[in-house]
Amino acid sequence: MTDYQTIIEQIHNDLLKHKSYGEVAAYIPELAMVDAEKFGVCLSTIDGQIYHVGDWQEHFSIQSIVKVMLLSMAYTKLGGQLWQRVGVEPSGTPFNSLGTLEHDNGIPRNPFSNAGALVVCDVLLDVYDDPKQAILEMFRDISGDPGIEFDPVVAASEKATGYRNVALVNFLRSLGNINNHVEQVFNLYLDCCSISMNSEQLARSFLVYANNGKTLDGQTQLLNSSQTKRMNAIMLTCGFYDEAGDFAYQVGLPGKSGVGGGIVAVLPKHFSIAVWSPRLNEKGNSYRGLKFLERFTSATGESIF
Repeated sequence: MTDYQTIIEQIHNDLLKHKSYGEVAAYIPELAMVDAEKFGVCLSTIDGQIYHVGDWQEHFSIQSIVKVMLLSMAYTKLGGQLWQRVGVEPSGTPFNSLGTLEHDNGIPRNPFSNAGALVVCDVLLDVYDDPKQAILEMFRDISGDPGIEFDPVVAASEKATGYRNVALVNFLRSLGNINNHVEQVFNLYLDCCSISMNSEQLARSFLVYANNGKTLDGQTQLLNSSQTKRMNAIMLTCGFYDEAGDFAYQVGLPGKSGVGGGIVAVLPKHFSIAVWSPRLNEKGNSYRGLKFLERFTSATGESIF
């Protein structure tokens, strides 16, 4: 049996001895104030075991990690029809790129780019009376924690400076792939990105992707087996933007990052693991988070490959 606690403690302690490179996401003023040296890890297994180290109890803004849940909600409502609005191909471009949209007739390459997530939010506005509350209730349900909340201060900070996202949603609207008012779509997206969680809550939430679409207690079936397979595939190929190939090569797990410094990854039928370290590399992914997960899968020999 793998001694996860010893392994994560050893890797965590070793990385603390070395400088953490990169910068926090200062273009979001509220995130610029986060302590850049925070570093927490939590691993949750499908049989209910929890292992953690460092700042695992501290809350942080999950940012683009929420895109996985937004997509899951839309996918369960629309099924395969969703792929008429957004693709499933790696983009090879930064997360906030506008570059390929006009060439692709307003269809984002994948749902984990900002453009793709904005289209998914537009879908949710079509199919839910209150999608903002629905996403919060989903997180509370699948994590088993009713205390998860939005962070209105972070959301306001992003809305005040989110000019590129404003441009994206207006561009998508001009190309015919946004149905609702652009302000509604913009606000829903940034409110959802502001959701605040700690590493344990995040790891427990993503167990559904390791547990064939079911919550740990078996009470909620978020996705069926086919949908779970496809969600994991999109995470593997698109979860890290123009660093997705490198993450698959170095780590070998489906996962998703956020500019709040969080990364969550899953090994289907085994576990989910969340790492938080706010310093980001030039691609917008957690520097220490990537280092930790690379060492973790090397030390355990556990990946999808």
